[in-house]
Amino acid sequence: MQFSTKKFLPHILVLVGFIIISLAYFSPVLSGKQIFQSDIMQYIGMSKQQNDFREATGQETYWTNSAFAGMPTYQLGAKYPHNYIKKLDLTLRFLPRPADYLFLYLIGFYVLLLVLKVDYKLAILGSLAFGFSTYLIIILGVGHNSKAHAIAYMPLVLSGIILTFQKRYIIGFLLTTIAMGLEIVANHFQMTYYLMFLIIILGIAYLVDAYKKKLLPHYFKTVGILIGAVILAVALNATNILATQEYVKESTRGKGELTINPDGTPKEVTTGLDKGYITEYSYGILETFNLYIPRLMGGGNGEDVGTNSATYEAFRKLGATTTQAAQESKRAPMYWGEQPIVEAPAYVGAVVLFLFVFALFLVEGRLKWWLVGGTIVSLLLSYGKNLGFLTDFFIDYVPLYNKFRAVTSIQVILELCVPVLAVFGLVKLFDGLVKKEEKLKALKYSAIITGGLAILFLVFKSSFDFSGVNDGFYRQSYGQEFMDAIKADRKSIFTSDTIRTLILVMLSAGAIYLVLKDKLKQQWVIVTFGILILFDLVGVDKRYVNNDNFVSAIQVNKPYQANEADKAILTDTTNFRVFDITSSGAKASYFHNSLNGYHAAKLQRYQDVFDFYISKNNINVLNMFNTKYIIAQDEQGNLFPYSNTDTNGNAWFVKEFKVVNSANEEIIALDSLDNKNVAVLNKNDFKIEISNFKVDSTASITLVEDKPNYLKYKSVNKNTGFAVFSEVYYPKGWKTIIDGKEASHIRVNYVLRGMEIPAGKHIVEFKFEPEVIQTGSSIALASSILVGLLLIGGLFYEFRKKQITH
Repeated sequence: MQFSTKKFLPHILVLVGFIIISLAYFSPVLSGKQIFQSDIMQYIGMSKQQNDFREATGQETYWTNSAFAGMPTYQLGAKYPHNYIKKLDLTLRFLPRPADYLFLYLIGFYVLLLVLKVDYKLAILGSLAFGFSTYLIIILGVGHNSKAHAIAYMPLVLSGIILTFQKRYIIGFLLTTIAMGLEIVANHFQMTYYLMFLIIILGIAYLVDAYKKKLLPHYFKTVGILIGAVILAVALNATNILATQEYVKESTRGKGELTINPDGTPKEVTTGLDKGYITEYSYGILETFNLYIPRLMGGGNGEDVGTNSATYEAFRKLGATTTQAAQESKRAPMYWGEQPIVEAPAYVGAVVLFLFVFALFLVEGRLKWWLVGGTIVSLLLSYGKNLGFLTDFFIDYVPLYNKFRAVTSIQVILELCVPVLAVFGLVKLFDGLVKKEEKLKALKYSAIITGGLAILFLVFKSSFDFSGVNDGFYRQSYGQEFMDAIKADRKSIFTSDTIRTLILVMLSAGAIYLVLKDKLKQQWVIVTFGILILFDLVGVDKRYVNNDNFVSAIQVNKPYQANEADKAILTDTTNFRVFDITSSGAKASYFHNSLNGYHAAKLQRYQDVFDFYISKNNINVLNMFNTKYIIAQDEQGNLFPYSNTDTNGNAWFVKEFKVVNSANEEIIALDSLDNKNVAVLNKNDFKIEISNFKVDSTASITLVEDKPNYLKYKSVNKNTGFAVFSEVYYPKGWKTIIDGKEASHIRVNYVLRGMEIPAGKHIVEFKFEPEVIQTGSSIALASSILVGLLLIGGLFYEFRKKQITH
């Protein structure tokens, strides 16, 4: 027992240390404050209806009517039965947000380095280098929580894989299963997809090594075990995966049917996202050096340049007061790269990159080539349209690559690889088997390369024009003199940050030189690099995510306040939709059943109708969505609710069909359609026997009960009729019931539901009971039980084996 305590005590202390560090960086959480994240604000708006329903009923709805006229909640925080891997995730994230994600960054990377047999003291350095990498902190500031969540579990997945290759089959299998299960729980499939690239490169490195060492049987045995682990991890998340797979086919991430654009021009039909959309955010070639010099390209779109800046003086000359000029100088447009918007540079760290280059000269074998390979692939793919031939190849031929946008995000792979190799540079520094001459040679070359690069930028800075893609707007708004001031400040921070990097490189090189000359002991070198890494990275991180980002909890949990227009609409207790033409986000969804919303994967057919008609305020189409109120601005800029008295209502009987042959004809027909009397039917998708219906003045269909996942109508009609409902058609999960007996409905008007209803008085019900949830939950339950049994058995076996060994 004494031996075990000594063995695990350092790691327990490290764990406690990481908790303290995470809370210290995000210290306002200790006083109950929460970080204000713009994306989470939108998410709260989108998910409010389902959260209110859950709180009121204790049940889960998998459909919301509050956004985009209706959509599944699968990507809006839906909670699934028997999702025990999610409960484990919540247990691990016990700290207040976002300190919980920083803690996961640190502890996951620490485990990875321990698995790679790095001394725990050096593993701490690597964890700090990874956890405080600027991009990883920035995404917490803006609210990309699911992305941070997925990144945080990447090192654990790699740990399980490497353990298995180390012939620790049982522990490796169990860790891979659980870590991969947690990775999938994060629900950011783009990050998980990028992790797959790194795993493939790792697999190739191990394959080459196994071939050279004649260990191919072990290699393929390991691969087989890992495949089993991944299958189990997928099964643990079966509900989410199956629901997402079902939804993606109907979303903007799936294959669209239209071959025309709203203006009538031909549209490229793809199975994924448009190339221009995928590569809109592409890393510039010169921007690569942002990884090394934080504000080489100016930093972000809104930098605080202070009151001693040329920008401040320019605002004063334009007539701004000292207060106004100071305020504007806190968000000066310093970024001059090629991307539309950049919150902050993806800075890896001057100290970390120096150690990375140092390691290149000392580290050999599969580890080096895996990490270097991952770094290079990640960097090249992040260039997007700036390295078009490679990006186009991946979009056209690599499965699923065209499902994701913002190719710059793949740099998370290099942000993981670089700190690992950097730590191994220090491992080799302290390795007595490596000759001192080799270490001195590596130090000389790494200092020349990294320091020389910084000096070159200082010498040739006059060759850059410091002009950005958005400068035309500022020039037109404020004049050339203002732009000259902006460029002067860009040049100034370029110089200061380059000098900062050069100094950090010199200090890092100096520390290594002193230890090689036996002037500095090993433990003090570790302390020195710990201080340098924290000073370097935290110093940059605090420019963008700091205590100013925190607000009172109520501002985060209730981010929207009802304006006068909202208040007026909320007095109407009937069922209807609202279109807010003054806002494109999720605010309207927070208060109303809205045509607005904020989500990266909307239903494709709704998006088509939005692009063709709703965005142009086509009243005919707004009527068929039962849009009773339109929030607009008067001439004085005041918001008011325009009351649309011509709406079609919740449901209505039509007299006939306009039959078309294609999706193009279907959507074009909506423009001039008399949709109160005529419904558009695509005969290639749906068949119906009757084409004309009698509708007299006594016929009616009325909504008598409504919930997000349940709608009940009362139908009165002397004749057999066809009803159109102002509800979005979704092919999976909605069950139709007439007088207690299951019926069926079809899609009409390109995006709405419609169904034939017999003559007489009837009760018509729609229930959203997706089978995919039931199927997935059964698989998740069975796999959770299996993993639990394997975990108990595996740990017992390992414990018994250690007892026998000792």
